[in-house]
Amino acid sequence: MSLLVEPFLAPATSKHRGVLVWRWGTPMSMLSSAPVGGGPSMAEWVLNIGVGSDYDRTDLSDHAGEVAAELGLLGTGVAMFTAVDLSRRQRSSSGGVVVDATVGISHPTWAAESLSTETPAAGGTINLVVQLPVALDPGAAVNAVITATEAKTQALAAHRVPGTGTATDAVTIAWPAEATAERFAGPRSQWGTRIAQAVYQAVRAGAEPRA
Repeated sequence: MSLLVEPFLAPATSKHRGVLVWRWGTPMSMLSSAPVGGGPSMAEWVLNIGVGSDYDRTDLSDHAGEVAAELGLLGTGVAMFTAVDLSRRQRSSSGGVVVDATVGISHPTWAAESLSTETPAAGGTINLVVQLPVALDPGAAVNAVITATEAKTQALAAHRVPGTGTATDAVTIAWPAEATAERFAGPRSQWGTRIAQAVYQAVRAGAEPRA
């Protein structure tokens, strides 16, 4: 039985504007750049928490804990935040890799541009959750994050978005802890190619103008 799951969308409450929830029946290995639960971890759930475009809380761990408690989630998890309409979540797959993306490009940035004093806007956020059916060794996990980020930027370039991403983007890579570990996840490896294709398709679809 596959350990890859599809998120459900929890309705808005006083604590959030809806939450995408990925929940596994067993802990998964993860590597994430998320502001809560980021880094390498074993986690049972991932949250993509909807917030307002004027969101200014700095106690993100506390906020994520409040939302997890509201949802009845136990154990360890990862939490990301976005002001993007979560119902516009895009899913794409390639060779067993599944990617879910929420794509906001209202405030694109160039990675190497001069530091701005402006507060990053939550509305301009691209959050990615990448699920693999195979495990990754530590180096391959880092490569997977890089590959996903490169594919995201390629998708933005295809839409002529003036930036490499946004200042608040996050990516989470998740895989079964007990699966056979792969050594490579760069863009020319078998699994890296699949990650890149799925991320590219999801971000490109998410960046399409609204009808």
